[in-house]
Amino acid sequence: MRTGAIRVLAILSTAAFVGAAARAQESKAPQKAAKKSQATPARSGGCAALPSADDLRKLLVDAPSAGDAGGLFGGRKQWAATVNRDGELCAVVVSTDDAASSWPGSQAIAMAKAYTANAFSTDDLPLSTARLYTLTQPGHSLWGLASGNPFDPDCLSAPRDHGKVRHKICGGTIVFGGGVPLYRGKTKVGGLGTSGDTACADHEISKRIRDKAGLNPPAGAAADDITYVKIDGASPFSHPLCANTWRDGKKLGDESPASGY
Repeated sequence: MRTGAIRVLAILSTAAFVGAAARAQESKAPQKAAKKSQATPARSGGCAALPSADDLRKLLVDAPSAGDAGGLFGGRKQWAATVNRDGELCAVVVSTDDAASSWPGSQAIAMAKAYTANAFSTDDLPLSTARLYTLTQPGHSLWGLASGNPFDPDCLSAPRDHGKVRHKICGGTIVFGGGVPLYRGKTKVGGLGTSGDTACADHEISKRIRDKAGLNPPAGAAADDITYVKIDGASPFSHPLCANTWRDGKKLGDESPASGY
């Protein structure tokens, strides 16, 4: 009897010890998770980190008033779109009261520019879509990039219905001016794309919106600015001049005329 009682007590003591140890480990787990969460905070603020659709449209409408943006319309018939850090569409707006009076095709291009600028920029290196132009020409290292990440046709809509598609990754890869990455401090939070004029004018409008919204890269507004061979010298990041090209309030020149056909 005594031997049996001793065995029972031993088993109960072992069970109690194991249970206490397990509870101690469970109590430590949330603390470890909390410390890990504090050490590696979420990098994306989602669409909340970007201007609302109303704020974006105001910035778009006001952008041409900062000075001549060049192009065909001076940046006054523009579409603009933003995506968050994950590439999800956050807002699509148009500067004209009649949405169809701005190029309808530019709605999708603005979305794709926003996606591209976000997709190929990092916290450390901002890369506007203008800087992809030369790199993606035949004979250069990123030839074929423009065919990557095809635009999802389900994101298309009539001009009057713009803005109804949100929180969807629409994709698209555009390799000429008009798309810029967006930053808060040292963190990339998304991308902005504008379209509706020449690629050079689109870049000027996007640059102004980003600056006014306080979403420039850590190195400043000019960190990924558009550069031109005829003005700035040859570079893998160069973009050709467009019709009536202006930069920072100064006219730089015009696109070369056609030749050979």
